[in-house]
Amino acid sequence: MSAIRVCVFDAYGTLFDVAGAARAAAAEPGGGALAEAWPKLAEDWRLKQLQYTWLRAITGRHADFWQVTGDGLDWALEAAGLAGDAALRARLMDLYRTLPAYPEVPAMLAALKARGLATAILSNGAPGMLADAVASAGIAGDLDAVLSVEEVGVFKPARAVYDLVGQRFGCAAQAVLFVSSNGWDAAGAADYGFRTIWVNRAGQPADRLPGTPAHVLPDLAGLADLPELA
Repeated sequence: MSAIRVCVFDAYGTLFDVAGAARAAAAEPGGGALAEAWPKLAEDWRLKQLQYTWLRAITGRHADFWQVTGDGLDWALEAAGLAGDAALRARLMDLYRTLPAYPEVPAMLAALKARGLATAILSNGAPGMLADAVASAGIAGDLDAVLSVEEVGVFKPARAVYDLVGQRFGCAAQAVLFVSSNGWDAAGAADYGFRTIWVNRAGQPADRLPGTPAHVLPDLAGLADLPELA
């Protein structure tokens, strides 16, 4: 087995809590409309966001992740009976740019850097979205690169997206550890040739897809202690 040189992370749902925007909006003064609705709205928003990336990739109708995120939110707001609340929509989109990182993320990234590993994000996110999220979380200093699908104009799990890692770091796929909370992304990256970790925060069944993750973890806390990173 090749030595791991680079640890690459999906962003949304892996490093950043995608439910954070709806949760924060519900807790703000005047957020009563979301008091009970926010968990379902966050779930619908995320599902439609992902579905639209796959459908746009299949049909060749690419739009950046900011537009896709807004389109997914519009569907979720309508499903919740909140489609006419323009102020709520604007607030949710603003909050999405500064989603909170999961609490274990800063220490995990620092531990990887202390071991001499390169670290990166490889995300569907548009560059501006990713820059805002990374800055808000305070993790820029522990990342060597933030790679966006906008460089190739198609969403994951297209192979052209995973190609970006080798192009940036000059390494073989076998030297990359790829980490995602999305089972389909972990499977796609494994099929590509990366050694992958599925962060299965929700305890979901494995996707029936080509490619099998090397490890399944409940969160990122123990990642730096995996034997292949020693």
